[in-house]
Amino acid sequence: MIKLAYAYKVDATTLLFLRMAFATPFFLIVGIYKSKSEATHLSYLDWAYVALLGFLGYYLSSILDFMGLEYISAGMERLILFIYPTIVVVLSAILFKNKVREREILSLFISYIGIAIVFFSDKVQKTENTYLGAFLIFLCAFTYAAYLIGSGKMIPKIGASRFTAYAMLVACLSISLHFLFTHSPDNLKLPFEVYSLSFGMAIISTVMPTFLLSQGIKRIGSGTASIIGTIGPVSTILLAWIFLGETLNLLQFLGTAFVIAGVFIVSYRR
Repeated sequence: MIKLAYAYKVDATTLLFLRMAFATPFFLIVGIYKSKSEATHLSYLDWAYVALLGFLGYYLSSILDFMGLEYISAGMERLILFIYPTIVVVLSAILFKNKVREREILSLFISYIGIAIVFFSDKVQKTENTYLGAFLIFLCAFTYAAYLIGSGKMIPKIGASRFTAYAMLVACLSISLHFLFTHSPDNLKLPFEVYSLSFGMAIISTVMPTFLLSQGIKRIGSGTASIIGTIGPVSTILLAWIFLGETLNLLQFLGTAFVIAGVFIVSYRR
C-alpha cells in the first residue's frame, strides 16, 4: 500500500502522518481502557522508558522504512527488514553479554547470504539511491530490534496491549510534530486514493497487527511467533508481484529461502 500511494507523488513524512493520524483514535481508546482495567502504577522512569521505546520502535523505524521504500522494491525491503531477529541476537550479546551460540552464527551467515542474493539478483539498475534505500531499511531493522529488546522489560510490567497502545501513541505524537515542523497544510491536498490507502495502512497494517502480534506472543511465545512470521517476506514478494508488477525469479526465491532458513534457525525452540 505504501508503494501504491507513492504513485501519487506523496512524500514519506506526509504518508506516515496520515497513517498515524487514522490509527491514533484506536490506540487512544485502548490506552484509556487498559489504564483503567490494568491499574499498574508507572513511575516517571517507566513513562520515560515507554516514550523512548515508542519513539525508537514505531516512529524512527517507521520513518526509515517509508524513506527506504522510496528507493527499493517492496520485496527487497521486507527481506532486509526481516533480519531483525538476527540483530536482536547480536545486540543481546553486546548489551547483556549473552553468549552467541553456533547456530546463531550460522543463522547470521545464512540470512545475510540470502539478502545478498536477492539484492544483486534484482534486475533494477543499482544506483546510489538503491544502496541508500537498502541502508535505510537496515537501520529500520536495527531500531526495531532495539525496540523489541527494550519492550521485553516493559511488557511483563504493564501488559502487552497497554504497552502497545502507549508506545504507538508516542509514535503518533512524534510523527505529528515532525509533520507540523517540516510541512505545511498544503501537503495534505492529496487525491482521495492516498487517503484511502492511508486508512488501509492504519487499520490493516498498523492497528490490527500490533495487537494481534502482542496477543499471539502472549499465547504461543515469541519463538513460535517468529517462525510463523516467516510467511511475511514470501507474502510480500508475491503481493508485490501481483499488485506492483515487481520482478519474480528463481534467485529471489533462493535468497528468500536463505533468509527464512536463517530466521528459523535463530528462532526455533524445541
